Amino acid sequence: MQLGHRRLSIIDLSAAGHQPLSNERGTVWVVLNGEIYNFHELKDQLIAQGHTFASATDTEVIVHLYEEYGVDCINQLRGMFAFALWDESKKMLFIGRDRVGKKPLFYHNRNSIFCFASELAALCASGLIRKQVSAAALDHYLSFGYVPAPASIFEGVCKLMPGHYLTVQEGNIRDVAYWSLKYDDKIDIPGQEAEEELIRLLDESVKIRMYSDVPLGAFLSGGVDSSAVVAIMARHAGRVKTFSIGFEDDDYSELKYARAIAQRYSTDHHEFIVKPNAVDILPVLVERYGEPYADSSCIPTYYVSRETKRFVTVALNGDGGDESFAGYERYQAMLIADRIASMPAIARTAMQGLCSVLPDSVDPKNKFRRIRRFFDAAYLPQHSRYMKWVSIFDERMKQALYEPRFAAQLSAGSSDAAMGALFSHYRHSSVLDTLLDIDIHSYLPDDLLVKVDIASMANSLECRSPFLDTRLMEFAARLPVGFKLRGSVKKYVLKKAVERFVPKQNLYRRKMGFGVPVGKWFRSELNGFLRDTLLSSACVRRGYFRPGVIKNLVEAHSAGRADHSFQLWALLMLEAWHEKFMD
Repeated sequence: MQLGHRRLSIIDLSAAGHQPLSNERGTVWVVLNGEIYNFHELKDQLIAQGHTFASATDTEVIVHLYEEYGVDCINQLRGMFAFALWDESKKMLFIGRDRVGKKPLFYHNRNSIFCFASELAALCASGLIRKQVSAAALDHYLSFGYVPAPASIFEGVCKLMPGHYLTVQEGNIRDVAYWSLKYDDKIDIPGQEAEEELIRLLDESVKIRMYSDVPLGAFLSGGVDSSAVVAIMARHAGRVKTFSIGFEDDDYSELKYARAIAQRYSTDHHEFIVKPNAVDILPVLVERYGEPYADSSCIPTYYVSRETKRFVTVALNGDGGDESFAGYERYQAMLIADRIASMPAIARTAMQGLCSVLPDSVDPKNKFRRIRRFFDAAYLPQHSRYMKWVSIFDERMKQALYEPRFAAQLSAGSSDAAMGALFSHYRHSSVLDTLLDIDIHSYLPDDLLVKVDIASMANSLECRSPFLDTRLMEFAARLPVGFKLRGSVKKYVLKKAVERFVPKQNLYRRKMGFGVPVGKWFRSELNGFLRDTLLSSACVRRGYFRPGVIKNLVEAHSAGRADHSFQLWALLMLEAWHEKFMD
């Protein structure tokens, strides 16, 4: 058995904190990626039970906690983590991942060899895996923009699911789910009391994430979640260091909203503007993400992480608020579509006819385009409707794109079926709770958390997310759906709770997100790069796609006849990944 670790020192900077760490007798060894936020409390408890600590690091807590409780020790850990523990006396490997998947963990089992790593690139470097692209994973990637867990882009390489642990002993592998949210066990609570409890939980969550032996700050977008985190940090610290990212295109920049919070709390504020030459860092991103990844907001995330690292080593952020408190427009859209589906057929037909004459646009933010996109899917079954709204390539586009020999390797409608399976598995009495649970088990860990973890760790920066605290998420899940989405107001209870310290202009504006103007870049500065990559002979030789279809996508977008920015970005990142990992 071999354990290896490369450390970004955050707590206990001395050599005593180096990993792997063991118990006193050297029979239990552990490596940890992440932070255990309640380690002080657990350490006091373990010392009272007779355990001796050789370091001041949070990692050592896992060793002694395992000695007391075995694999059930994972239930007491509060934090973000992926760890591997070797029990020499039992000859057993125990690996675990935090409840929402903040930290990644890949593994592979073949020919009596079990290997694992925090990054797919590390498994590739080990020489222990076969780099065979999974056709099904590639198909899912083009739908979602990422490869959904537990699969990876390589056949035979898996991701440990969030909230799961796995044991390997005498060749037997046991995968156990140890945590899930309980949406149907609703609490009866007055609105004012819910707001106070929410603030109490968020305050505690922020406070425990501010413990660090290195400098600490916060990402600040000026949205609801990051603004609330910075406001609470200002209660517990001196002058908070804040960091924001923006674009020259005002349609994509939130800097003015971030400045309003920075000024209100007199933070030490820093801003950075992302320009089209940002693609210069694509080789770094492709290597670090390890598998195809099509969320273009990884670019500003990388840059804000790089700039933040110049001043601090730990940064708090607002990730997770949208998935717990219903912050996305698609949640509203699903409920509206359900109501439309119950209308008389003649009314539905009239609405479809009206939609068909609305002008289309190549501007992704155009309101008529958004209405057309809504009605394109509004009459589909729930899971297919949601799939169409969140997908990059829908099933029709993929079938037109694929070479016949590649298409023959796939099951028809496999991504739509995967979404249907999610709707069945996470179905609750409320459609909104179903959507929240699905996103917490897919979009959040497989896209958003991957984006931030890789971009930040590539810059040796640790990001902490107070809204992903277990106690806060469990409270949010049990709140009635009307506390989350009330009329046109998303994240209702959260906004009401933080009104006292976040300006209303930050709370009640339309959500902008972390979009990147790649569509405009592809028509200007990056057009040559796009053509050289996607129309190259190397890309054609992959055998996945019809060259004429890709050329038509490039030409239509370049000429401004259509907006294929998401599709072209996904194809671009896929080809860049092949160049790095397969050529």
